[in-house]
Amino acid sequence: MKLHRTPPRFEQRRTGNGLIIVAMLLSLCVLSFIKARYCSAPSGKQAYKDMNSKEDLAMETQKSLEAALPEDEEDEMVAAIFHKNSSGKEEINLTKPICSDTSKRSTVCEAEGEIRLQASSRTVFLPPSLTDQEWKTKPYCRRHDPPAMKNIKEWTLKPLPRSEPPPQCTANYTVPALVFSIGGFTGNLFHDFTDVIVPLFISAYQFHGEVQFVIADIKPWWVSKFALILKQLSNYDIIDANNDDPAAVRCFPRVVVGLSFHKELGVDPARTPTGYSVIDFKKMLRKAYGLERATAAPTGDAWDIRRKPRLLIISRKKTRAFLNERGMTDMAMSLGFDVRVAEPDITTDLAKFARLVNSADVMIGVHGAGLTNMVFLPAGAVLIQAVPMGGLDWLARDTFGDPSPDMQIKYMDYRIQADESSLSEQYPKDHPVIKDPYSIHKQGWNALSKIYLENQNVKPHLGRLRKTLLEARNHLPHGRKGA
Repeated sequence: MKLHRTPPRFEQRRTGNGLIIVAMLLSLCVLSFIKARYCSAPSGKQAYKDMNSKEDLAMETQKSLEAALPEDEEDEMVAAIFHKNSSGKEEINLTKPICSDTSKRSTVCEAEGEIRLQASSRTVFLPPSLTDQEWKTKPYCRRHDPPAMKNIKEWTLKPLPRSEPPPQCTANYTVPALVFSIGGFTGNLFHDFTDVIVPLFISAYQFHGEVQFVIADIKPWWVSKFALILKQLSNYDIIDANNDDPAAVRCFPRVVVGLSFHKELGVDPARTPTGYSVIDFKKMLRKAYGLERATAAPTGDAWDIRRKPRLLIISRKKTRAFLNERGMTDMAMSLGFDVRVAEPDITTDLAKFARLVNSADVMIGVHGAGLTNMVFLPAGAVLIQAVPMGGLDWLARDTFGDPSPDMQIKYMDYRIQADESSLSEQYPKDHPVIKDPYSIHKQGWNALSKIYLENQNVKPHLGRLRKTLLEARNHLPHGRKGA
């Protein structure tokens, strides 16, 4: 704000002041011309205009930062914080939020600098220049799901006190740390992949193995089961946060807490650092498990061309089981398929099962975690999902239908009708379970799951299924047509 002064009484003094001001302005013009002509700034850089105060400089800096930010990143806008140093002069300290939501299901916290990590206390100590507040997060990709998050332990990221020396490093690293949890719903193959393995690929692939995994809420059997994948994404032995030495303070140049989720069993290449996609994810899996077939197309080898297309039936025993599995097998063989039947479970040797799936051209199964093995199918293969009755099309589509095209897999569904479901033997035809499934949906997930997922087996009509298998065979690169 400018100060307005009362005009002086004497005209002569005002005239004299005016002449002085004019002379000063002329001098400034001459000096400006000389500076522009002979003392120009280095090319490629734009000098700031002269400002009356450091507050002006701060305002200009803030405006430049805001102008450079895209509109869709307003929630991560950089804030300019001003403080005084020991000499009393103001300094500009640019910071951004340590934690941010990368999707409705995932939160990622990230910091660079002299970062100290104490796994035993689930604490990350940050330089005070990065933040002046504590941040808390649960590093598992189902933050929208309270039952899944209930047993995930919270991590804290907080600034070190300025008045105290930082804790001494007991181990120093030159690579970033990536902290994530394998609690939640792991143990179910679908959740193993969609909640952890795929988000881990999204978050870690950019480092080309030069990243240190710190795993929280650890399950030793899980680490053992997926060890070959973990070794593809990190060149280093994992750090078990649950059992780390309480005195250990591990120092990293960068720490990331939490994994990024994009979509069910999927990767959005537009959101990855270098544009990698689920195709790269499948390539990584083939390398991890030594899978030979990148594509279902015959190689040109005479033996391979003559080979029958292979059908893999994913078997289930407890619920959503095929009640006529033997009839299905015989019928498929009559169509020229080489048929295999397998039932994966939590104890299955994943490497061995991955090779079996990779050998298949068509895979069929009732909706369930076993269909997650589609990640091992070669490009051009066909996935057939038998969708239990009960208005579950949306569930089938979201979990396995939508991810298929990105994996270069042809997706088909076989919708179980009332007379193909064991529910028709448990309820009369006019019962809401049979007649109006959506009235059951309105009762909530627990009611829906208990009836349609936990208490239903299926018996496909072989005539209907035959048509589906013929269509699947015609989609194969082998080029065989209906029999």
